[in-house]
Parts: sequence; structure tokens; C-alpha cells
Amino acid sequence: MENIATKSQPAAGVGNVRAVAFKLEVVAIPVADIERSKSFYTNLGWRLDADFTLSDEYRVIQFTPPESSCSIHFGKGITSAPAGSAQGLYLVVSDIEIARADLMRRGVEVSAPFHKVAGAAAAGLDPQRRSYGSYTAFHDPDGNAWLLQEVTTRLPGRIAPGAPLFASEEELAAALKRAAAAHGEHEKQIGKSDPDWPTWYAKFMLDEQYGRLEAQ
Repeated sequence: MENIATKSQPAAGVGNVRAVAFKLEVVAIPVADIERSKSFYTNLGWRLDADFTLSDEYRVIQFTPPESSCSIHFGKGITSAPAGSAQGLYLVVSDIEIARADLMRRGVEVSAPFHKVAGAAAAGLDPQRRSYGSYTAFHDPDGNAWLLQEVTTRLPGRIAPGAPLFASEEELAAALKRAAAAHGEHEKQIGKSDPDWPTWYAKFMLDEQYGRLEAQ
């Protein structure tokens, strides 16, 4: 008998159906002490979306990191995974030094910045400060491991056409600063002032967001 659960052929007429979005909405975090974890994530400045107790065996708490489209759940009856076993949880930031300083100001123990060389961790920020190249890390009270990664230019295909390009005023300001620096180099190359800098900025910022700069 055919195993329909693994059948990969498209259903009849599927080519005429609009694709349905699959959006990662929530990640479950295993914790031992609910109130301790609630206090920790509140202190991070994350938004408390919900705290529901539906029975003696089920309580769900939801937090969302600033500007994130994905939240976390923890509580009672959420997951059978051992407390602290969530590892490699990525938080993408536009400026890792500012993000690290904010966590330290909140009393969080954060690792020194590091980058990777041939897959191994090396001390310090990425020497060229390349997008995706710089990291820092911290743990919650149970040992669940969070990794901050600095991303300033998205790889091709990571931003859907028509999607918002900047999640905050800070991200937009940082993009404008990078465009200004690049435009200064552009003017040095052409040997004169470029009066049409708004058009140049716009193209640079879009090319950067859609990962087209290195292809030029």
C-alpha cells in the first residue's frame, strides 16, 4: 500500500492555487522555573504577549524580542525537552556592539564578541565587519543558549519583494550611514561631487538589502 504521508506529487490543480505562507511564529523554550524565566525575559526588554493558565497542567507564557516576527513560549505542559536544552537560538541584530552593550546594561552575562575562521571561533569582531560575520552569546538562567549575529546586508533571496526593508528607525539610520560612506568613496572615484546622491543612495540601499552589491 502506498504511503500517502510521504507522497511528493502535487495535487491536481495545485499549479493554479496561490502559495500559502509558512511563517515561523513560535519557538518553545524548556525552563525549570517559570517565574524566574519570566523575570529574566522581562528584564531583557522583550514584550510579554501572554500569560495564560488553562489548567493545573498547562500554562503558557509568550515573549517577543524587539522587532521580531517570531516569539518564544515557555511554561507548564509546553515541551517535554529538558530545561536548558535549547541551543543555538539566533537573534539577528543590525549592530552587535550596541546590542551587547544593552544586554550588559541589563545585567546579562554576555560573551566577548567573536567571529569564525574555518568554522572555528576566533576572538573579536569580524576584521572586515562583514555581514553575518560577528557574534556574541548569552544564556538564560536554565542554560538555553542565545547567539547574537550581526547582519547588515542580507544574502540574496532572504528578503521577499515587497517586504519591509527596515524593521526600525535604527536599522534605517545605519543603512543611511553605510550609503553615505559608500557614496563618499564613489565621489572620490569620479573626482567630483555627485548632485544626484538621493538616487545613488536609493540604489545602494536596495542593492545592499537584496544582496546585489557583490555581484556588481
